[in-house]
Amino acid sequence: MGLRSDSVNKGAARAPHRSLFKAMGFIDEEFNRPLIGIAAAKSEIVPGHLHLDTLARAAADGVRLAGGVPVIFPVIGVCDGIAMGHVGMRYSLPTRELIADSLECMVMAHGFDAVIFIPNCDKIVPGMLMAAARLNLPSVFVSGGPMLAGRRDGKTLTLTTMFEAVGAVGAGTMTEAELYELEEAACPGCGSCSGMFTANSMNCVTEALGMALPGNGTIPAVMGERLRLAKRSGVLALEVLKKDIRPSAILTEQAFLNALALDMALGCSTNTALHLPAIAHEAGIKLDLDLLNRVSAVTPNLCRLAPAGNDAIEDLEQAGGIPAVLRELSRKSLIDGSSLTVYGTLEDSYRDAVNRNPQVIRPIDDPYSATGGLAALRGNLAPLGCVVKRSAVAPSMLKHEGPARVFDSEEAAFEAIMGGRIRAGDVIVIRYEGPRGGPGMKEMLQPTAALAGMGLDDRVALITDGRFSGATKGAAIGHVSPEAAEGGVIALLREGDSISIDIEGRAIEVRLTEADLEKRRQDWKPLPPKVSGGYLARYARQVSSAAQGAIVENEAEIPR
Repeated sequence: MGLRSDSVNKGAARAPHRSLFKAMGFIDEEFNRPLIGIAAAKSEIVPGHLHLDTLARAAADGVRLAGGVPVIFPVIGVCDGIAMGHVGMRYSLPTRELIADSLECMVMAHGFDAVIFIPNCDKIVPGMLMAAARLNLPSVFVSGGPMLAGRRDGKTLTLTTMFEAVGAVGAGTMTEAELYELEEAACPGCGSCSGMFTANSMNCVTEALGMALPGNGTIPAVMGERLRLAKRSGVLALEVLKKDIRPSAILTEQAFLNALALDMALGCSTNTALHLPAIAHEAGIKLDLDLLNRVSAVTPNLCRLAPAGNDAIEDLEQAGGIPAVLRELSRKSLIDGSSLTVYGTLEDSYRDAVNRNPQVIRPIDDPYSATGGLAALRGNLAPLGCVVKRSAVAPSMLKHEGPARVFDSEEAAFEAIMGGRIRAGDVIVIRYEGPRGGPGMKEMLQPTAALAGMGLDDRVALITDGRFSGATKGAAIGHVSPEAAEGGVIALLREGDSISIDIEGRAIEVRLTEADLEKRRQDWKPLPPKVSGGYLARYARQVSSAAQGAIVENEAEIPR
């Protein structure tokens, strides 16, 4: 069987094509070797992607060592931290679909035989995984790796520190001079932000899915070991091609169960509840919030990394990384080590792993909690479900009831928080920020971090049809479905309504009867669309509920 690249560079009819390759410096000998695409999301606007050109070159070196011809091409990416708190955040989640679609276009148009994907940050990792599943060509992932944590006066600093510090300045407990000192130290260099935020969550989960070599999620960006990992991934791409190992053989239902188990043990970002279903959808597998709860119910939470605790990703790497966590999970048969990966079986990654720091990775018999780091809640306020990072919630807020403080945008809620208009016991409701209503399902890190900075994160809950950064902590409940723009119950709430939250009981309710809600439905009128043109307007018409992973389909097929 020939190579896919034969269709672009073999035979007399392809002489024009070869002339174009030769314009880029290709020589005849290269037309007889596999053409390996290297999709690298290098840019100078995302700290996690600043160095991806060096990793792409290392991966290319590995490809050449193994007898292939590497071709590097670019991929877009939004920095969620820089996009936070303004119109830019509307564009973050929608880029996931653009990334998947553009990769499909690039790979199919140019006849690559295999693909090395080099992502790092929030939407880029799932967008590339969605593309890999859709294309179903031999593929290997190698991420850019995590940023080192900031250090100041013996304290560990992360991006969360900065957003919470803004709240502290607003509360008068920190000066702007002290804020500047933190600003200088919190993010010391390239890499994905140093806590168990969305980017690192997804890069760790990629290991459990079997699409990357061990170390993908935890080796720091600045280490020579990260370059060696990229080079080995380049060599591996040729092996995967030779053996014809495709994502369809790796991204099985069991692989997603393994990923969910790791997710629960690590206490990953709530955004994984959006991204894993979307990746599974591309692989032809249904993954929903009920499955998330079933896995959470039997999987202990073993790690409390920032923002849930003080440990950074570099601490997890030094403790043994993802292999050590998988080894702990295997002791209770919570993962299937026989699952296929790009390098063998999943068990090959953890068979000899050692937990070098039980304070960072709790032993399976001594977990932080008997259940996982994420939880899906249901009730009359969220009939299709909503999600909370349970491991980052103060024990006092696992069960809470309070009056609703209702806002129709993130900006309005943030202004109220910074203006001192939120009181202990309140339940902040931010609506019309869902996939359709936002549009784009903005992250709410500014409001949650401001609450933490003011010392209110263990006394105030926040619910939204939008979503949260992985850097969020507190009783922050997102992805409320159906969303307000679809007429969900969250759209019917009024100031002062009593909202009951029971995270351990997986329940969320507004203390209204069905008759009360029906009367309000008759009076409800949706807000006018916030965006009327461009990509976001098209996205809003085509995107599904957060309960389905905010996937984009043909308009006639959208599940509502």
